[in-house]
Amino acid sequence: MTRVRRARPGKFLPRLESGESNFVGDLLRKETVGGSVALIAAVVALIWANINLDSYVSLREAHLGPFTLETWAADGALSVFFFLAGLELKRELLVGSLKNISDAIVPVAAATCGVIVPALIYAAINLGSDTIKGWAIPAATDIAFALAILAVVGSALPSQLRAFLLTLAVVDDLIVIIIIAVVYTETIHFEGLAIAIAGFAAFGLLQRLRVTSIWLYLPIAVISWAALHESGVHATIAGVIMGLLVRVIPDKDETDSPAERLEHRIVPISSGICVPFFAFMSAGVALKAGADLFASPVLWGVVAGLVIGKPIGVLGGSWLITRFTRADLNEDVSWRDLIGVAVLAGVGFTVSLLVSNLSFTGQTLGEAKAAVLIGSLASGLVAAVILGRRNRFHRTTEGTTIPAG
Repeated sequence: MTRVRRARPGKFLPRLESGESNFVGDLLRKETVGGSVALIAAVVALIWANINLDSYVSLREAHLGPFTLETWAADGALSVFFFLAGLELKRELLVGSLKNISDAIVPVAAATCGVIVPALIYAAINLGSDTIKGWAIPAATDIAFALAILAVVGSALPSQLRAFLLTLAVVDDLIVIIIIAVVYTETIHFEGLAIAIAGFAAFGLLQRLRVTSIWLYLPIAVISWAALHESGVHATIAGVIMGLLVRVIPDKDETDSPAERLEHRIVPISSGICVPFFAFMSAGVALKAGADLFASPVLWGVVAGLVIGKPIGVLGGSWLITRFTRADLNEDVSWRDLIGVAVLAGVGFTVSLLVSNLSFTGQTLGEAKAAVLIGSLASGLVAAVILGRRNRFHRTTEGTTIPAG
């Protein structure tokens, strides 16, 4: 049985400081609840759609003000989810796992390859067909569900793995957000875009001036979101931008940074309301076990991208960096641990459903959503088995030197 080499200065998955480890633990506990609630919402929608699809579609297309409930879910509720993604990304860049290039290079490479490989697999299966435009559907990893599964089955796993998954998912989401902004924006109305940019500038200025009143931020956020929506750019991008504008480093007279305070307040709203609302409005698919569904290149492209492409991409990106740079495994983890995390990255759900909505309509949209649900479920179950075994291994070897197996 081979031993894992001790990490050199550019080590892969560095040991976390106590504050970072506590933060990851707290985040996992919150996301566990959110993932469970969203899963229940998705199951309810799925059951409803297969019992009475017409009533489910009527509810989804019902108007609330200027938009349908489905639009409010995809463009409004998910903006809150992506606001938290922006907060997490900025925190990782300034004080977390992405602060040092030597520490960040592996999860960034893993996330990048974890986007490229599933997209290529989907494109290969759908080559020559109009359905190739859904290539980005299997590219995303769902932060909430992935962290929830890891928290349930991986209580004894090294904290480095949890931080790696968080960083991987955040970078993954950033790449997919850029794809949404560039690929799925057909027409830009510059008047709306100018108003949105002015709103973002005002938001950032208030942060620099250390303004704390929510009554100043809230109208600016709403106006910026609405303006970006009218500009033709997907409105969830507004959430990411505002998240990146929030201060994550506390001043000397502050116990917590604005980002930490906002996260503490908004995570329950996102986990308990926004993401479940989107899941309920998006996951209702009439599953027909006929030949048409299983002959769909969209279904096979998405499922293969999530179940096969994601693990190959994440592991391949990690191996390339550790093979050709000074990055190395930390003595607390092994490649078998990373296999479980790589498979877990195939849980696409939230963002994959969003990209499905942007890519297709009608029957093809239903096929894409069914594929996301099947692929995410398969990835989650396989990852749970692998990580559960690794969890038992780490529990029995706790306090001893961890071998490579």
